[in-house]
Formats: sequence, C-alpha cells, structure tokens
Amino acid sequence: MDILVMAGQLILSLSILVVLHEMGHFFPAKWFGMKVEKFYLFFDPYFEIFKTEYKGTEYGVGWLPLGGYVKIAGMMDESFDTDQLEGEMQDWEFRAKPAWQRLIVMIGGVTVNFILGFLIYWMLTWHYGSQYLPTQNAEFGIVTDSLGQVMGLQDGDLPIAVGDLEMEKLNSGTAKIEIIINGARTLTVKRNGQTKVLNISDELAGDLSKYENNRASLYAARLPFVVAEEFPDKSPAKDAGIQSGDKVISLNGEATDYFHDFSKRIREKDITPEQEVTVQVERGRDTLDFTFKTSKQGLIGAFVVPLVSETETYGIGESIPIAWDRSIGFLSTQIKAFGKMFTGELKAKDNLGSFLTIGKQFGGTWIWQRFWELTAALSLILGFINLVPIPMLDGGHVMFLLYEIIAGRKPNEKFQEYASYAGFILLIGLMLFAVGLDIWRNLF
Repeated sequence: MDILVMAGQLILSLSILVVLHEMGHFFPAKWFGMKVEKFYLFFDPYFEIFKTEYKGTEYGVGWLPLGGYVKIAGMMDESFDTDQLEGEMQDWEFRAKPAWQRLIVMIGGVTVNFILGFLIYWMLTWHYGSQYLPTQNAEFGIVTDSLGQVMGLQDGDLPIAVGDLEMEKLNSGTAKIEIIINGARTLTVKRNGQTKVLNISDELAGDLSKYENNRASLYAARLPFVVAEEFPDKSPAKDAGIQSGDKVISLNGEATDYFHDFSKRIREKDITPEQEVTVQVERGRDTLDFTFKTSKQGLIGAFVVPLVSETETYGIGESIPIAWDRSIGFLSTQIKAFGKMFTGELKAKDNLGSFLTIGKQFGGTWIWQRFWELTAALSLILGFINLVPIPMLDGGHVMFLLYEIIAGRKPNEKFQEYASYAGFILLIGLMLFAVGLDIWRNLF
C-alpha cells in the first residue's frame, strides 16, 4: 500500500510538472503561428494509452512516465523526424520563424517551471507559515546519531553555529547543507556552559555526502519522555494506568532519563511483541511501577510531549519575499551541488537518483503539505536541468539559437542532427546509470 501511495504521488506530481512545462512551449508556438502536431503527457513509443485530435493537434497520454513532449512542425526533437526537415520550408514551421521567436518558444518550458516553483512556495508560506524549533528552546540540548558522534558531537550539546552561519533554528539539515555544499568546516556548540568549536575534516564532509548517509540526521532535540495527552488507538500503557503527564524514568529497572534512552532500550533489549515489561514513571511526587505486555509491534503505546516550536504566519504579500528567497536559495544549492559533482568534489554515484529515489521522498502517507513542497522543489530542479546546454534538452536548443542570434547564421543542420543524437545517447546513459544505482542500492 505504501508503494502505491508513493507511486500515486510521484505520478501526479510529474503529471502536473510535465503538462505545465509543455504548455510553456505550446502556447508561444501557437501565438507565433507555428503548427503544433502533438501534445503528450508521458512518452508513447509504439503505442499510447489515450489520444484525441483537436484543431490539428493530437493530444494524448503515453505509457512511459519519464516526461512528455510537444512536437512542433519543422523542429528537430525527441522523435528524430528528419524527413520533415528535407522538404520545402513552410511558413508555419518552427524553422521558418525568426530566431527570437524560436528562442521564446524554447525557454517557455523552463520559465513556467521556475514561476511554478516560486508560486507553490508562495502559497505554502501563506497557508502554512513557517514552523521551527528555536535553538534556545532546546533546553535539554541534542541527541546525536553515530555520524554526529564521529564529528565530535555529544548528547546534551547545543549547536549554535556552522561555519560563519549562526543557527537560530535547531535544524540539522541546514548544518549538512553548509558542510557539504558551502564548505563549512567548523561546528560551534555549547557544552556544559562552555563554547566549543569542532573541526570538520574534508574526509568527514565527504562521508556525510555519501548516499548511505543521505538520511542521517546528525542530531535532534533531546527531550524527556513525558507522556503526551493523546494515546494511540490501542495503547497497552494507557490500559495499564499510565496517564498523560507521567514522566517515564526506567524500563525493566534500567534508567531512561530521556526519550531516546527509552527507545534505545527497546531496540537493544530486543523487546518482542506482547512481551511483559515494567515501566516506572514519576507522577507528581510519586514513583509508580506498571507491568504489562507490549503491543503486537513490541511497543508500549505512548507518545512523547514535543518541545515547544514556533510558527510564524505571513500575509499573502509578506509571503512573496520569503518564497523568493527560498526559491533562489534552493536553486543556488542545486547549482553548487551540480558544480561539485562536475568537478568531482561530490561523487555522482552518491548524489544521483532516478524516479525510485524521488518516489521515496513522498513517503507512504499522503500529506499534502509535503506533496506540494516536493512538487515545488522538483519544478525548480526540472527548470534548472532543462537549461543545461545539452542537445535534446531545452538548454541545447537555446545554445544553438543564441549562436544563431550572435553569429547571424544558423549552425550547420547536420551538425545539429548529430549533436542531438549524441545528446540523446548521453541522456539515456545518465538515466540508465541513475536507475541502475537505485536498483543496486535497493537490492544490495
């Protein structure tokens, strides 16, 4: 079921992005009097799922969900239909139009992607605001994972800066981006009332960028196991008499000062389903013991009270600069990451992924906020990738058109044709490489 939910979200997101991207080509082509022969969501080699014709254009849905296309008469595209280019040029063909009109048609798709990404971030900021945990609210410091411990972090530390960036919000994701992408090599923490600077080696930063560490959080807020007001539907702890506000302090006689200690005990002791356990809690001035069997999942059935986070709300106008900064910041990070992969500072095998990797990001539960967050990010990524000057991508067409505008003459058609074949082979190779990586990661 989780896989179906992931697949459904991925297909819906890609459908939105592909249709709007292709509309960015379709409408300018129509406005300039070009004949648009096909408009397809997804690719349709050999056959299509659906098609219909309206005013000389065939609209359809292909079976291969790897993109989509608009086929414009007189243009070399994914179909490699070179026969049409050998006939006499017609007024309604792409190649017959001025270079500036063809340029607008080619940049229309990425323009839509950039605008769409910004618009989604704008609406998300306006609707949901910004929720975060101020660093000062993490009164118990942090709990670290194994990679954080290698970096020198200790439970109870409080990260206050990474490189030159002060961390007013407790967010390990920001720390990872600063270390991996922006080259930060120090992490400043408060430890036992003292300020301590941890040095991060290039080797450690490289380890942090590896695929197997993509989901490593480095650290999270440490908090005591105070039982939340709400319990799961089936809760052995509640049935045994544990109440909201109780503070769990031990499991089977072993102290658990914090929530992560309790979770660690559950894992390390290999608590089995429906196993009898003794949980000790503090309730006011009393210390109480409760003995009961765990659930069928080996859990006691209690949530922890989270630390107090803050939510900043914005008006529709106030949300615009925030969404703009977020869009530019995200694009800047992606461009820097791409550059580091190109120079070899980041390994492609650790940072590339196919639709399998993207699908996992959506998760097995349909959460609309997360769906739109990812769709906005994918829209910006799609716009950026399509601008890369590789023949067969929009950026390749733009490169040839800019040459034509500057030089005053078109590039050799045979050269463009062979370059398109080379670009197609390169893109297919990259796609197969990414899919192969994902299959290898999941099987081995």
